[in-house]
Amino acid sequence: MLSRAFTKPKRSFKEYGENSRSGSISEYDDCIVGFIDDLPLIPCENNGPSLSLKEVLRTSVSVMGENARGLTEKVVLSNARLCTLKRFRKVIVRKSEFGRRVEKLAQVCNNCDYLVPITAYLYAKRIKLVVSDYYPMGSLADLLSGGRRGQTALNWNERVIIIESIARAISFIHGQSPETVKNMKMNIHGNIKSSNIMINIDLTARLSDYGFVQLADCVEDCDTKEKRATTHNIYCENLSQKSDVFNFGMVLLDMLAGVQDLSYMDCIVKLEESIKQGDIPFFEFHMKGKERKQALKVLEIALACTSSLPETRPSIHQILFDLTHLLKTSK
Repeated sequence: MLSRAFTKPKRSFKEYGENSRSGSISEYDDCIVGFIDDLPLIPCENNGPSLSLKEVLRTSVSVMGENARGLTEKVVLSNARLCTLKRFRKVIVRKSEFGRRVEKLAQVCNNCDYLVPITAYLYAKRIKLVVSDYYPMGSLADLLSGGRRGQTALNWNERVIIIESIARAISFIHGQSPETVKNMKMNIHGNIKSSNIMINIDLTARLSDYGFVQLADCVEDCDTKEKRATTHNIYCENLSQKSDVFNFGMVLLDMLAGVQDLSYMDCIVKLEESIKQGDIPFFEFHMKGKERKQALKVLEIALACTSSLPETRPSIHQILFDLTHLLKTSK
């Protein structure tokens, strides 16, 4: 029997924020529940580790992030392996469909060097979860916010590596065929944002949460609604490739200049020429010469991605071609 069960949270998730790195999972009550018997997790990879619900819950050491869709935790297994545990608040499909969708998503993720591999999953009466690889460097959101707080900031070459990795991840997803499998859109990510971009030690990036919007819905309480009313959501939530491209563009603007407010978009467009001429400081990091030319080209791509007219946004394949050409010709 699992000894930990809860009825009310001792501490609100909202105190941590989506990118929080601290907090014990034993402090929460709407994700951990009591079970009479332990349950085995279903592996998503050949010869994958044998995991149980009891093990992943008891070895959860910290809350990494939380939003209206669910909770993300860091897990240290008994063999010292690190994993990420994602628990959903409100799954929108039945048990058999949940398993089928996770396994299809895992097949795609586990065959791409730019997507976070999915290790295992579980659908039980009161808990639905997915286990994936853990990345000690954290997310792009972590690195960017850390740099803005005085920690070592990413230089331009490091940002370029991350940008290209993200583009390759999206291109792989958008190129999936067949595009739809039993009402699930395989060629759309659905939730691209800086906190879902995980960073390797070599600063290449992997995109996480592929397809998870087709597994679980958002559940908002009063705190979440109040937060959404007082903050700007810069990402598009429509399930389409054009929305993926828009969100990629917003990630680029965040990486270039820390743009996290849609109200700045019109201003950036109007001042683009002044930015190019260097009359207005825009980039949040120092660079010159070749690097500045690259950054200005990436700015052009970002503004094209975030066009208010979805039909005018470029495809990710065109974006990747432009980025690859840019990097080759600039060397």
